[in-house]
Amino acid sequence: MKQIFIALVSLVALAACTDNFVETNQNPNQISDELLKEDFNLVGSPFSNMIFNLNGHQVEEDLCADNWMGFMGTPTDFVGNVNNTTYYIRWNSYWGREYGSVMSPAKQVIQLAKDNNLPLFATWAKLIRILAMSKLTAVHGPIIYSQYGSTANSILYDKESELYPVFFKQLDSIQTDLGANKTYTGFKKFDPTSYAGSVPQWMKVVNSLRLRLAMRISKVDPATAKIEGEKALSDPAGLITANSDNFINSLNGNKIPVAQISYEWDDTRMGAPMESFLIGLKDGRISQYYAPMSSANAALYADHPTMPYKGIRNGAYIKAKADHVPFSKVAESFQTVQTRRNFTAAEVAFLKAEASLRGWAGAGDAKTNYENGIKLSFADWGASGVDAYIADATSKPINYVDPIDARNNFTASSTITVAWNEADSNELKLEKIITQKYLNTFTNTLEAWVDFRRTGYPKIPVVAKNDSNGDWGVIPANEWIKRMPFVNAERTGNTAAVTDAVSKMGTGAKDDIASRLWWDTGKASNF
Repeated sequence: MKQIFIALVSLVALAACTDNFVETNQNPNQISDELLKEDFNLVGSPFSNMIFNLNGHQVEEDLCADNWMGFMGTPTDFVGNVNNTTYYIRWNSYWGREYGSVMSPAKQVIQLAKDNNLPLFATWAKLIRILAMSKLTAVHGPIIYSQYGSTANSILYDKESELYPVFFKQLDSIQTDLGANKTYTGFKKFDPTSYAGSVPQWMKVVNSLRLRLAMRISKVDPATAKIEGEKALSDPAGLITANSDNFINSLNGNKIPVAQISYEWDDTRMGAPMESFLIGLKDGRISQYYAPMSSANAALYADHPTMPYKGIRNGAYIKAKADHVPFSKVAESFQTVQTRRNFTAAEVAFLKAEASLRGWAGAGDAKTNYENGIKLSFADWGASGVDAYIADATSKPINYVDPIDARNNFTASSTITVAWNEADSNELKLEKIITQKYLNTFTNTLEAWVDFRRTGYPKIPVVAKNDSNGDWGVIPANEWIKRMPFVNAERTGNTAAVTDAVSKMGTGAKDDIASRLWWDTGKASNF
């Protein structure tokens, strides 16, 4: 396991006046608050790092949702092949990243903005805070939010059913503030995203995030979900609807993690479920996601010899790293990628397609949104053949064969095709929508894990090797991981609050990987 250390601060040497005591005695490796105040630097400089840390790296993503959802598979037998990917928790660090690198600086920015009469920077920080915490709660459930910053001995967690209304209310306030200042240009210097400080573009993020969160709670609280979803759909500021609107952030000069893990460390490869879907459905995005294998390894993809790709099963049996290293890496093009997709127009189109099935006003036609989502995704990823793909009513996911270890083989449980059929049930239509949403969410896999727990789609195999036990909770052989436990620092340092948080998760819940989150109802039917 390699560790990544990212330099976050540039050291600036300042000329000093010998007759000025403050300047003479200032540490040359620090920037004074007075100097930082120029051009809003004091409140604006933290945003690049906060937005960078909305996402994780190897232990927060690749060895969690990337593997659990079958986007990637590890060829490495970490800790004797008993680790997160096989449902025995070894790494649990996203909590620390979000509190240390987002919540803490956001709190400081909000106070500095107040002190320096720059209220829109506080508004922006509050939005970044919701983006981060809406991800974190999808991992753990209850989180510390409304009580964050408290000096009490025990800092209580927010109950999920109370947290989402807080998010929605704060999004109301954020949108009002931004809407009153659409021409404001103060963010431009500090915005590390494709938006370059555009307030109208950030307003689209607000609406799109509201729609995402509304859909997340649509089964457990359909009334609130409908209200908030329709609010997002009707807001005149609009949604992320074109690829030019996509929320893409800079990685501050760093290579996208999945490429580093694949090419530099040989610790990740294509996932077998993605092989099943992409090859079976004749999906042109496969070459944009993964690298074709050498013909010298043709025996490894003999089950589909014209498609030189091979993935690794989620929770695979791994004997030795060398066995599966020849399998497909991510596409070579990722080697130069230094950005991340956080929210795309394709995701919004699929959200609107589901909203249409649920009868939300303003969602439009489900078929139109579904096909538009596929077209947006193909265009965004630079894939060809979208028209034939959308019309394909015969191709289906294929069974998976591991040429190294047959214990990893699986039979595809999904039998869907891509083509829309108006005569299908809403349940089958939803499976198609969520499957295409899943295929689009490559490199942003937490949302796919959310959708899977919420709807049961896409239909992916259980882990081949299930090492769950009483230490972190037992996942039955026919089920999947439900959440991540609270971190050990909280278990030992904020024990009473953790106990209270578990009680807020419902009757019989435990702080383990088998307890469902609030919006994960476990109901087989989605309608």
